[in-house]
Amino acid sequence: MQTRTARLMDGTALARRVVEETSVRAAEITRRTGVTPCLATVLVGEDPASVTYVRMKRARCAKAGIDSRLVSLPAATTTAELVGTLRTLSQDPAVHGILLQHPVGPHIDERAAFEAIAPEKDVDGVTMSSFASMSFGRPGFASCTPGGIMRLLDAYDVELTGRRAVVVGRSAILGKPVGMLLLARDATVTYCHSRTADLAAAVREADVVVAAVGRPRLIRGEDIRPGAVVIDAGYNAGNVGDVDFDTARTRAGLITPVPGGVGPMTIAVLLEQTVDAASAQLGLATR
Repeated sequence: MQTRTARLMDGTALARRVVEETSVRAAEITRRTGVTPCLATVLVGEDPASVTYVRMKRARCAKAGIDSRLVSLPAATTTAELVGTLRTLSQDPAVHGILLQHPVGPHIDERAAFEAIAPEKDVDGVTMSSFASMSFGRPGFASCTPGGIMRLLDAYDVELTGRRAVVVGRSAILGKPVGMLLLARDATVTYCHSRTADLAAAVREADVVVAAVGRPRLIRGEDIRPGAVVIDAGYNAGNVGDVDFDTARTRAGLITPVPGGVGPMTIAVLLEQTVDAASAQLGLATR
């Protein structure tokens, strides 16, 4: 009996195309206005993973023709100080998009910090305003990882209307918004999480599984419905996702690898939305 092997969803290749298109748009903005789109990244402390992510994002900005401004704050920064920094950036006309690198430390009220970002510059889609816009189908910025997931699903012609989608995870910037985006595409969405009773039973019913709970290999291959689409948005130590990839790929129809699946698309959407923000703020037509 031949073993099924899922088709891999290549986020790296798709992200490359998105960034190339974004680069053309950024260059056109600069040509027409003399202004280069600018993304300001705020980093609190020196968490090694965060430092690496920020360095990578700045390098991608440079390739896309986007200016990158890094604001580094000490780990002891207070909520009030961080909010003040974000409000100052929100009022700076030279800054078109703002990214607050997560995490910021347990002593900081992260939600208060996010809400200090002006909605028109919330290119990471983390504010309550952005979540409301996503939920009601209004213009605004999607949370970048959910937005990247939807782009992947579209690129691989995944039909969502009437399909059962199970989202494992309920974070404000990943699990909850991706569920709303799937719902807007007429999928029937079930939210699960690490405390869901009989999680495996819920996963077995899913046509589309989005794993975003931050628990390595929580989703087992034997619980994947044959032919299902599996999106692994988890990233854990050792380049391990939230899905047991080796067993899941023998049952899934489509699956994202870790790394090389969702991650590259997150950054691509961030850059794309920064250019969108610059276009809007400079009075140019957006996509």
